[in-house]
Amino acid sequence: MSSASASPFTGTQELFLAADVGGTHARIGLIAFQPEQSMPVMLAYRVYTCAHFAGLDAIVRAFCNEFAVKPQCLALACAGFLHDGAVVNNNLRWPVAPAMLEKSLALREVKVLNDFEALAYGTAYLDPRNVTTLYTPPRNNGAYEGPVVVVGPGTGLGVAVRLPGTPPQVLATEAGHIQLAARVGREQAVLSELVAADTHIPYDSVLSGPGLLRVYQAVCRLGGVDAALSEPSAITAAACANTNAQAVETLHLFCGWLGSFAGDLAMLYGATGGIYVAGGFLSRMTDFMANSSFVSRFLDKGVMRPFQQTVPVHVVDHAQLGVVGAASWLMHEHLRSGGQAG
Repeated sequence: MSSASASPFTGTQELFLAADVGGTHARIGLIAFQPEQSMPVMLAYRVYTCAHFAGLDAIVRAFCNEFAVKPQCLALACAGFLHDGAVVNNNLRWPVAPAMLEKSLALREVKVLNDFEALAYGTAYLDPRNVTTLYTPPRNNGAYEGPVVVVGPGTGLGVAVRLPGTPPQVLATEAGHIQLAARVGREQAVLSELVAADTHIPYDSVLSGPGLLRVYQAVCRLGGVDAALSEPSAITAAACANTNAQAVETLHLFCGWLGSFAGDLAMLYGATGGIYVAGGFLSRMTDFMANSSFVSRFLDKGVMRPFQQTVPVHVVDHAQLGVVGAASWLMHEHLRSGGQAG
């Protein structure tokens, strides 16, 4: 990768790249690595729209040219999972293969982890200003220990678990593909509009941006009205402004399902460290979530309700969190192996 001008980032510190790439946006940071650091130090950060670039290599090249840097290592948090040398995920706009990136960008190393795995690592470095708490357990003493679950609707639905320890361990999961559980009544009526009888439908079919649009269209069909809105962002905005009845019902269904799903995850992983709900569009509907059935559905787990009441629930504006988490993961990996990150 060529440099456009002299780099402003000089000194003895090692520099490397960390990126968080999803179906819509690619977030890239320039990270300074020093063995004595307790957390990554981000020197530069940019967000790119994936649709504007022919491939991830073009995005990385644009970033490096802008800041006149030539790091040799990239920690890549990416939606999907690595299989046979390539990332498997239908939501990515272009193929992502670490070996091809190394060759195209003249990098020594590209290390890949799941994007929600990175978010889970990043929760150790959360800025309280970016966190909104939806539920605080009655025994609020300001500190909660135990596993932390990060769940986030976006282009798809991601879930990861951070286990306590030093350094922490993170489990990447495919929990978004768990069978959707719809309650008897309106939810099952909507479900019947989404899928044929006796057919698997995963949670990510409704708990995602595209899923929100599917649910809205189903609600409109059931009501015999035209689907006037065609973008998830427009549905969210109309629901929050209370200007479209079908959008309001759609977002209530979404929040109910998300609360139930988060509650299932809390029980599944014993998440006494908390549930963090992350996702780009969620930060625009936090007030709606707080006034929806989200918390009541989270707690409504029968005899398990007393356990659910010990689990705090937060909404986090993840922004740079995936980049910070990917950088943290790479630093821990290299420290364990006695190597360098740059």
